[in-house]
Amino acid sequence: MKDFFQQTLAQKLNLLRVSAPVFVNPSSGLNDNLNGVERPVSFDIKGQPENAEIVHSLAKWKRYALQKYGFAHGEGLYTDMIAIRRDEDLDNIHSVYVDQWDWEKIISKEERNMDTLVSTVRAIYSVLRKTEKYMAVQYDYIEEILPREIAFVSTQELVDMYPDLTPKEREYKIVKEKGAVFLMQVGKTLTNGERHDGRAPDYDDWELNGDILVYYPVLDIALELSSMGIRVDEDALDRQLTIAGCDDRRELPFQKAILNKELPYTIGGGIGQSRICMFFLRKAHIGEVHASLWPEEVMKEAAAKGVQLCKKAVNLEYSEITDTQMCKYTMYI
Repeated sequence: MKDFFQQTLAQKLNLLRVSAPVFVNPSSGLNDNLNGVERPVSFDIKGQPENAEIVHSLAKWKRYALQKYGFAHGEGLYTDMIAIRRDEDLDNIHSVYVDQWDWEKIISKEERNMDTLVSTVRAIYSVLRKTEKYMAVQYDYIEEILPREIAFVSTQELVDMYPDLTPKEREYKIVKEKGAVFLMQVGKTLTNGERHDGRAPDYDDWELNGDILVYYPVLDIALELSSMGIRVDEDALDRQLTIAGCDDRRELPFQKAILNKELPYTIGGGIGQSRICMFFLRKAHIGEVHASLWPEEVMKEAAAKGVQLCKKAVNLEYSEITDTQMCKYTMYI
């Protein structure tokens, strides 16, 4: 399934597979700061003065790599990204171990617009639907549930529609109704004075980004399969660094290169490999499709419901899975 998906995606978006780093130097500015509060895993290396950081994602590295490797307009790359997110809140769809396809493609400055974003989202969604068709042929128990078209809704429109709900509750409402949604403009401050969700200021343009969400009946949730967007140009980066209070990043090599117009304009994103596997195999817990560390009580609860999680757990802090989530296990195994 993973081979089918990545080969179809590469063909659809004109991407070439490359190798990518697992860790980077903090001073390079290449690591993804995510929401700005997550702590990267760092370690010392013999003979080097600076600690290395395990990547949170490759959002910034890919843009640098496109220039370094001499990619041309309309060409792109994809890679297997492996990350450790030590501050992740563990549940059915979140793990300390993160694996995804990270992709990036060169566009022109004139192509930095909503039309480019929408057409790219539709291309990726078509690959998701082809993969689901492929899986339905391979396995009798899998039925096609993705709608023919993906809906496009902005975070501001979602606030206007459901002003009294939390961001996650809004996502659930719209995705349950539509089946598949691209939620646009994540990271910007909305009219209610809040952001729908956090997004680092130095890779996505908050006006030209979003998340691909699908309704997942196994857990009765809105499941995020991809986060993507048109990347910041010099103007968007200048504006977003100020808004986020991150002006100190202007002197980091990666951010300085963007401000000086030294890097190509790009569009890119990440697509969760284990999330994709979980969705298309109709699994109830991400631990069924990849190995990680899980709290002992989670392992026992899952086993009691017939769910076998990969890898023996160690003693971790954990917020309990709700009874509602656990009862879903019995329905789809």
